[in-house]
Amino acid sequence: MTISRRGFLKLMAGAGVAGAAATVGVSQPQAAEHEFYGNPDRFGVLFDSSRCIGCRSCEAACNATHDLPKPPAQPFDDPKVLNEKRRLDQSRFTLVNKFTKEETGGAETFVKIQCMHCDEPACFSACLAKAFTKTPEGPVVYNSKQCIGCRYCMQACPFYVPTYEYQNAFTPRVRKCTMCHERIIQGGIPACVETCPQEALIFGKRADLIKIARRRIDDEKAGYVDHIYGEQEVGGTCWMYITKTPFEKLQFRMDVGITPMPKLTYGYLATIPVLHTGLPILLAGFYVITKNMNLKKKEQGGHQ
Repeated sequence: MTISRRGFLKLMAGAGVAGAAATVGVSQPQAAEHEFYGNPDRFGVLFDSSRCIGCRSCEAACNATHDLPKPPAQPFDDPKVLNEKRRLDQSRFTLVNKFTKEETGGAETFVKIQCMHCDEPACFSACLAKAFTKTPEGPVVYNSKQCIGCRYCMQACPFYVPTYEYQNAFTPRVRKCTMCHERIIQGGIPACVETCPQEALIFGKRADLIKIARRRIDDEKAGYVDHIYGEQEVGGTCWMYITKTPFEKLQFRMDVGITPMPKLTYGYLATIPVLHTGLPILLAGFYVITKNMNLKKKEQGGHQ
């Protein structure tokens, strides 16, 4: 194979056009669309930490509903599990962590952790394979058949939610809470909400949940922090929190801002299709040109 410099430049120009077309052709905001607008009637969940008693019924219900692996030697009614801070992994979509009186400077507090189901999700924006979908109902769901295993979603999520089945060598999946989307579309509610004995979790339309949260906060005798976490963070989330303990003492990220993550990463993500098509051609072109030059030198040397 031989190629001239002029032919190479034409090839690179074509690659640039193809890359730009690929960028424009993305139908979801994974790499190109600048903003996502949520359904005003989307659902959400409000968690009130002052009502949570750390019973972990939500963990057990989630585990059973999604047929997740049972934690070895850690039954859900074992309170000793709460003695250490835990993180989400491929075997659990949600968990409860305990914060002691020494840590909070006040009352012992429990916090439930799961996917926040952002209105403009970073995982959705970062995924080049369109494996994530922001549903009209509110939940952010994942399609393993679309996933290419790049795990950009794990890097993009500001709440460190998505996990990966590293132990599954043949069909590894990204794992995260679905907000029981399959139950919601059938008229049900998330399993964790349904099983909570203290009504620390409330399911409903996001707009209504904000009103409920605001009423509780406005009751000065109740002593709530004047902030609904998730109402505006990263552009808004479908999972929101109210508490009587300062959020920073409960290890909530207070540095995420209110700008949706896709807006912060749009410029970089929009260049990825061009890089994926153009860079290999560029390197291949340099290789072919260099090879042709070496062949010509050998031919000229043979004629002398």
